Amino acid sequence: MPTNSFENYPMSWKPTITRIERPIYQALAKQLEDDIKEGHLVPGTKLPPQRELADYLEVNLSTISKAFKVAELKGLISATVGSGTYVSYDAVSNAYLLAEEKPKHLIEMGAMLTDRVSYRPLFELLQAMLQEPDYARWFDYSRPGDTVWQKDAGVKLMEYARIKTKKEHILMANGGQNAITATLAGLCQHGDRIGVDHHTYPGLKTAAAMLGIQLVPIRSEGDEMSPKALLYACKNENIKGLYLIPDYQNPLTYTMSAETRKAIAEIAIQHDLFIIENGMFHLLQDEVLPAVASYAPEQTIYVVSLSKSMAPGLRLAYVALPLKFLDPVRKALYNLNISVSPLFAELAARAIVSKQFEQVIALHKEETKARNQLVDYYLGKENCIGKATGIFRWLHLPSSFTGDQFEKLASVHGVQVYSGGRFAVGNVAPANAVRLAICTPETRAELETALVILKKLLAV
Repeated sequence: MPTNSFENYPMSWKPTITRIERPIYQALAKQLEDDIKEGHLVPGTKLPPQRELADYLEVNLSTISKAFKVAELKGLISATVGSGTYVSYDAVSNAYLLAEEKPKHLIEMGAMLTDRVSYRPLFELLQAMLQEPDYARWFDYSRPGDTVWQKDAGVKLMEYARIKTKKEHILMANGGQNAITATLAGLCQHGDRIGVDHHTYPGLKTAAAMLGIQLVPIRSEGDEMSPKALLYACKNENIKGLYLIPDYQNPLTYTMSAETRKAIAEIAIQHDLFIIENGMFHLLQDEVLPAVASYAPEQTIYVVSLSKSMAPGLRLAYVALPLKFLDPVRKALYNLNISVSPLFAELAARAIVSKQFEQVIALHKEETKARNQLVDYYLGKENCIGKATGIFRWLHLPSSFTGDQFEKLASVHGVQVYSGGRFAVGNVAPANAVRLAICTPETRAELETALVILKKLLAV
């Protein structure tokens, strides 16, 4: 027992150490992790000050600091300047959204996929490719000469987002998640801090946790990321970069105004932040706003994947980036992939250049608008937020439910949805909401069945 008596002293966490396990900070970090995962420390719990813990355990302050740092880099705890250290709300949430097997008894509205009715143009292009005499080359390693015109297609794709670039500044990755992970690996070191929306894409959370990168939630204002809050984080949180989904943000559904895009770009230039701009939904917008990259071209890595605009199985993303970031991201992509699939790269390039791509987008929009009308009919627009061409909605729940409770209840009744806790970052309290992936059900009829179930549950 420590010399100073803490028997009647209120501490949210009173760990024990044997001093046999070495180093002590790792044993302490392991105990903290176990206590969080076993539910002894619930999300949102404020941990004792580091100096107080050091006094309680009779160890050096640096031992506590190292233990907290280990837990922080795992996403288990989150420190806020001037407020203290808290157990992260997402410490025990599952950020891996796509299950290994499709649940047979559930209508899937959790994992986000595009509708299947829009694949016909891609199927016809693929058939034509496989009828060519030298079709076997699509199943070999890619050759440097093949990627030249495929990168030209990437330049054309970027034009849809009003981004002017050259093929020399285009890289290709095996999907958006792969591109984001490689960018983080290429530009960050273990322990670096990245600013994000307070609820963000779970794929970023898993990549950051794997690489030991800390996500710093940036407060919103008027539903979108606040430039003032970003400026505060630059000055006080030591962030190195920023991750954004300006168009139809996942999961909050907002589309960032042109004014905010410009303001964020100016802050990034002023504080030398890199920006990873995820354009996964840019191409599905009816009204296309300038990308953040157009305001800060030397700071921004723009990623546009084809999984949400064409087909999820087309594992390909184009990355447009400034020269200063080109080499480290290229090396990271090579180490992760070696190369992208020649078959997918050629199929995507032909779809873009032949403008079949535009037909696929148009079909997606038509189907998505019809599905959103069903959502509006059953759940209404007021509490179920989203736009006509959005492939997911953000359903705000009555106070009688938490997001986690509603996710479990919906699952029991045959519908898979994802709670706000899966998207929350750090010590931000999860929104009392669930995300509905409205294009994942295979048919409109299946979607309607799910909506009827959800409406009944909300009325309980």
